[in-house]
Parts: sequence; C-alpha cells; structure tokens
Amino acid sequence: SAPLLGARATAVRQWLAAAGGQPPEAVEPRVAASVAHLGLAARLVSPALALAVLHARPLAFALDEVRWRPVLGGPVPLALPAAALGGPQRDPDLLAEQLAAGLLAGPLEELAAAFARFGVSWHILRGNTASAVNGAALMLARARPERAARAREFAASLLARPPLAGAGGGIEEGAFRRRSCCLIYRAAPDRKGALCGDCALHRPR
Repeated sequence: SAPLLGARATAVRQWLAAAGGQPPEAVEPRVAASVAHLGLAARLVSPALALAVLHARPLAFALDEVRWRPVLGGPVPLALPAAALGGPQRDPDLLAEQLAAGLLAGPLEELAAAFARFGVSWHILRGNTASAVNGAALMLARARPERAARAREFAASLLARPPLAGAGGGIEEGAFRRRSCCLIYRAAPDRKGALCGDCALHRPR
C-alpha cells in the first residue's frame, strides 16, 4: 500500500543519512525513494527471472498479494502466494511476452507509480527496473553458471519489450548500461558518492 511504501522510503532515507553521518534532511526524498524502489523491484524481479530461466514457468501475482518484512541493508524477506507459482511451462518467447505484460507492466509498474509520488521521474524508475532485471540475471548466472547464457538472453528479451524497451542495453555482452541514474550517489555528503557499475553517468568506455 502507499503508506507502507512511503514508510519504506522514509526508513531508507534515515538509513542512507546515517551511513553518511548526516541528518535525514540531508538526503533528498526522491533519492531515498529511488533507492527504496530499486531494492524492492530487484526482490520482485529476481524470483520471476529465476523461475522463467530454470523452469520455463511464469510468476504471476498482484502487488497487494506480496508480503515482506521492512529489513534494511540487505535483501528484503519476501513471500508470495502459492498460486503465483502455478503457471504452465511456456515457450521462451511467449514466456518473455507474458512476464513483460503481466509482471513488468503490472505490479512492477504499480510499484514504480507509488514511488513516483516522491518526485522520482519515470525515466529513473524504468531504469531502476531494468537494472533489477540485469542484476537478477547476474545473480542467477553466478549461482548457476551453466544457465548464464540463457539468463542473459532472457533478460535481454525482457529489456527489448515494453515497458522497458530503451531503458538500458548491452546485457547479452555482459556490459549492461542503463540510460538513467538511480541517484544514490547524491545520498553521500556533498552528493559525491560512488556511481553504480551500470550507471549512465559513467564516462563512455
């Protein structure tokens, strides 16, 4: 719900401020909201991508069916309804189409809309979700090296479709670069924090 996500953004703001030895007011609300959004998007995307790549099955759920504990500083403990796992096996292209339409343009879009209230642009929110897809593919590739190529291919297929088409590229070559910034560098004192590895603000290689 909006109040829960708002509380999450506030908690992340306090956590980011404390990490930099600053008061919470030193961290812009939109920065905290973007970081909170990226973390939750990653937790929702990761099991969906793993289920698709390893078992060729879709993960389908509504955002209000998700149960999670507001832990800071690490992966959020997450629970989904058993029915979310009940989809049949699919052809890879059909599966990517289903996840793009049913997950990325469904609960993930709803999640982004909730954080847009804090002044985070849709350009950044789309980039966050794209980064979450890439991050999920990287984690799966490390855990299951024999499926690394498949994970990259499937993630690239998701990023080539609406609603994430154009939000990032280079995933199949192992050099993903998003076309926006999550803003976390602005949480550091003087707004001079490090950039994420996939950030658009890095100089061209």
